[in-house]
Amino acid sequence: MSKKPFYITTAIDYPNAKPHIGHAYEKIIADMIARWHKLVGEDVFFLAGLDEHGQKIQNTAEKAGKTPQAFVDEQAVFFKLLCEKLNISYSQFIRTTEKRHVKTATELFKKVRDKGFIYKGTYAGLYCVGCEAFKKEKELVDGKCPAHLKAPEQVSEENYFFKLSEFQNKIIEHIKNNQEFLQPESVRNEILSRLKEPLDDLSVSRTSFNWGIPVPGEKKHIIYVWFDALFNYLSGISYPTKKFQKYWSNAHHIIGRDIVWFHTVFWPAILWACELPLPKQVFCHGMFTVNGKKMSKSLGNVIDPVELIGKYGSDPVRYTFLRDVPAGQDGDFSESTLIKHNNAELADALGNLLQRTLVLIHKNFQGKIPSFGTLTSNEKELEKEIPDISQLTILMQNNQWHHVVEQIWNYINRCNKYIADTEPWKQTDSTRLGTILYTALEHLRIISILTWPVIPKSAEKIAAQIGQPLGTLKDAKFKKSTHGIVSTPEILFKKIELQKTETPKNNEAEDPFAKLQLKVAKIEKVDIHSNADKLYVLTLNAGTETKQIVSGIRPHYTPEQLVGKHIVLINNMSPANFRGVQSNGMLLAGEKEGIVRVAETHAAPGTPVMVQGISPGTTQITIADFQKVKLNVKNKHIIYNNTPLKTPDGLITVDLPDGATVR
Repeated sequence: MSKKPFYITTAIDYPNAKPHIGHAYEKIIADMIARWHKLVGEDVFFLAGLDEHGQKIQNTAEKAGKTPQAFVDEQAVFFKLLCEKLNISYSQFIRTTEKRHVKTATELFKKVRDKGFIYKGTYAGLYCVGCEAFKKEKELVDGKCPAHLKAPEQVSEENYFFKLSEFQNKIIEHIKNNQEFLQPESVRNEILSRLKEPLDDLSVSRTSFNWGIPVPGEKKHIIYVWFDALFNYLSGISYPTKKFQKYWSNAHHIIGRDIVWFHTVFWPAILWACELPLPKQVFCHGMFTVNGKKMSKSLGNVIDPVELIGKYGSDPVRYTFLRDVPAGQDGDFSESTLIKHNNAELADALGNLLQRTLVLIHKNFQGKIPSFGTLTSNEKELEKEIPDISQLTILMQNNQWHHVVEQIWNYINRCNKYIADTEPWKQTDSTRLGTILYTALEHLRIISILTWPVIPKSAEKIAAQIGQPLGTLKDAKFKKSTHGIVSTPEILFKKIELQKTETPKNNEAEDPFAKLQLKVAKIEKVDIHSNADKLYVLTLNAGTETKQIVSGIRPHYTPEQLVGKHIVLINNMSPANFRGVQSNGMLLAGEKEGIVRVAETHAAPGTPVMVQGISPGTTQITIADFQKVKLNVKNKHIIYNNTPLKTPDGLITVDLPDGATVR
């Protein structure tokens, strides 16, 4: 029985400069998705590559004293090196200067022209070389392109035009009727809003420079770079062969927000003109800031991802990007956050779990995986903590990879709790000891499978050290037949010390807010505490998990007023016992003159709540830690150090006057 095909692409990068962390992020996302689908058992084709034509490349090459071809050949080395360092498992790396791509682009341009969708005319307008696109006056800010902060050039030249306007209604209907096609919803709504304005026909050739694919039958025209580049998704899978027909049937594009218009307006129209089906989905990820500031050469904060990997390793970089940035939302990067993740979740949680288990197996069973005896409630409860593979796969299909990572590490933390609870180092009964260590090793085997899409190099090391093959998702369940010899334990992740020269914006020692991990939660149920007059027991939907907290807001709200509210949860609060009921977090609420109101938002459960430039905490905190964070109310918004708390969907509100305190 043939495997289901799955085709995933990144945008092809424009190599006018070396790659930055934005390029790395997009490839890490696509690689996690590709690896997950491989674990599911699908036939995956993963395409990455370079968009090597256009005026910007020609100008940059000339400034460097090189031919455009020599320039892009040199740049291609850096982008391929980035993929190698990140362990990106692409199937093909396409370059638009390759003969196979030139052939595809030329044939399809001719096909569209022969069908009457391309005509010759004269264009006069403002052209941004940085965007490789014409701009309208209303798109400029103070006469400059907002993306490149440069005034566009006034251009007038004979062009070929594509009848984009004829497809406007069809594009709108497709986006409206196929919600899966363009995600996330916020981007989908943005594109539909822009499509309320009439579309102009698209200029698809240039005569003012010559670095590109010649228009068929024309000496002085070259194909517009965007009409050329988008065809890479077809040439990369050998259009129009059976290989193309196989994979294009389930195509998914991962792109950045800056090029979503080209992929969701130009690309559908071009494909329809070519009489070809559209991809299943275009997913638009967010953009990055560094320590709360936009990346800029002038600020000196453009990060070379290859250098970053050389300094910290590929897996800590991959983990940080996948864990920290919610799918489709903007994110902030700081080296201090990466170090915090490496030391807490990777070295302490995962690395220590592996190290302790292997050391004890070598010490007590000469490196042989022990047999097991009776499985107690401890072992049975841990087995229940294995993530539901079908639910994880649904999250992946919905591009919620950050929640998948979160659930996997919740499971890893539960495995560590099992070790702490059973204390194998104190066991005197060899059968019971063998049972504990077999259980720990069996869960490590499952962890090696689940973590492979996230941290592939380390996952493979785990499998090798426990002497087991790296399985598929079908194998991610507790088995009673695992046997073999484990290797001598090796440190999986080394602890990293924060350099004294670095003063990150969110250093926990300096900024108490950086210890908090806040997320949106929906109140699903309100119970009256059986042993306290002023306490409620709240059941919360926190996105990927259900949480129970005890709250003292009973004098201020009825249960009916609370159920359904989307509140802000302090998610990493140490568990506490209130009159015999355990509380696993706190909600944010404001108070002034005896009136208490909870903080509210319309964002979905599980959405992170943050202050711009400050990454969330990852370790448990106490009430004392939280009391160091001074929050107040201004214009009904919660403010920290003159900066509002927010989700990607908007600011956090609380129905209290200015000056109210938040606790």
